[in-house]
Amino acid sequence: MKSTIHWVSAAHAVEAEVRLYEPLFTAAVPGADKDDWKADLNPRSLERLTGCRLEPSLAAAAPGARYQFERNGYFCVDVGDSTADRPVWNRAVGLRDSWAKIEKAGSGATAR
Repeated sequence: MKSTIHWVSAAHAVEAEVRLYEPLFTAAVPGADKDDWKADLNPRSLERLTGCRLEPSLAAAAPGARYQFERNGYFCVDVGDSTADRPVWNRAVGLRDSWAKIEKAGSGATAR
């Protein structure tokens, strides 16, 4: 299968906020070891990137529309926070899934 990488011109790009979500918990079974599920909350479960540059055609993307961002994952337009003047994109699925690797290995290790 052939693919094409598109480079975004900074002069023509659309500025947006991009939200990167990670697992909410650092343990597969929150609270299993400590009897306090809050201790297993992941402080890095949401990273907000501002000033991101996107392809100009994405300015017209409808809320809920989904696109793949090169080497990063699949993103969708945020239904509640995105506006025409301030687009917000949420990562729905990353290209690397550390939880899947842990499940496959049968390990009790934490994901990053």
